[in-house]
Amino acid sequence: MGSHISKKQGHETTTSSINNLHNISTELNSYEAACKLDIDLQSFDATLQSRTHNVINSLAVGVEVKALSFDSLKEVTECLLEMNQEVVKVILDCKKDIWKNQELFDLVEDYFENSLKTLDFCTALEKCLKRARDSQLLIHVALQQFEDENRVEGGSSEVRYSKTLEELRNFKDVGDPFTEDFFVIFRSVYKNQMLMLERLQKKKNKLDKKLRSLHAWRKVSSVIFAATFAAVLICSVVAAAMAAPPVAAALAAAASIPLGSMGKWIDSLLKNYENAVKGQKEMVNYMNVGTYVAIKDLDNIRVSIERLEIDIESMLKNADFALSGEGDVKACVEEIRRKLDLFMKNSEELGAQADNCSRDIRRARTVILQRIIKHPNNH
Repeated sequence: MGSHISKKQGHETTTSSINNLHNISTELNSYEAACKLDIDLQSFDATLQSRTHNVINSLAVGVEVKALSFDSLKEVTECLLEMNQEVVKVILDCKKDIWKNQELFDLVEDYFENSLKTLDFCTALEKCLKRARDSQLLIHVALQQFEDENRVEGGSSEVRYSKTLEELRNFKDVGDPFTEDFFVIFRSVYKNQMLMLERLQKKKNKLDKKLRSLHAWRKVSSVIFAATFAAVLICSVVAAAMAAPPVAAALAAAASIPLGSMGKWIDSLLKNYENAVKGQKEMVNYMNVGTYVAIKDLDNIRVSIERLEIDIESMLKNADFALSGEGDVKACVEEIRRKLDLFMKNSEELGAQADNCSRDIRRARTVILQRIIKHPNNH
């Protein structure tokens, strides 16, 4: 009786498993549609069908001889293991694609390298500003000498304003504090920041595209579904063909596992994917903001340097006129005095912008470093 009951339960469980297969026609249709759109799925499906076909044929041979041979059971086992390996391979490939961090890592490295070069530029700018302040001091001395010498009556301009002209000569010898080497550094830093902004924008577009399209995970879910379906089908055939009732019941029970139970796991994978991409996008956004601010700071610095260049050029020109005797010393000095106020104002503004640029760079570096420390696995 016990044997009879066991056979009946095994039959009912097997019947339930087969009924479960009939209830997934929608999923099968979805999988078929996915295969038509994806070459990788087509390859996977062809391999899966071939292996499943071989196993079922092997089982059929076993049924014909009224028993399942050791070889046919071995083939069933190997097929299931191979299918699992195929699933693992696809998942790992997708995971590698989703968590591929080399590009982002290179961006982070280049960002920090660019920020260091920008800080070096700020240091070079400070040196130029120091030379500009030295020139400013020479102008102040020249103006003081002019005030003293202008009180003296008579004599030629060269003799009367000798000390004034000497200080103007010193000012002229110092020349433009912004050297050609400085501008080479500026152009290089600015170009690198613009290229970084372009690269970050491209990376951001890629991440946005990944968030919009979850094709990779749809592929994974399709592969998991197909492999599970094939495994259930094989287990059902094995259960129906086996003569030993306990074994049939065990295999049928394994075959009756609901495919829908994988939904939560797939959702978990999808969530991990989304979190990883969002984490990368957040990092890119931080660098994007830092780079944009650095470029705006450099733009402001460039404009201020151009203003200072105009002021310095005008004062050097007037100093040259005074020293050459082509211009009236008094008129040239008065023009220099008028330009000096503007020069001092622009110099102070440029100094403030240099400090601001350096501060913005350091702040952005700190924010990104904190982001890396906080989420070490997201990039």
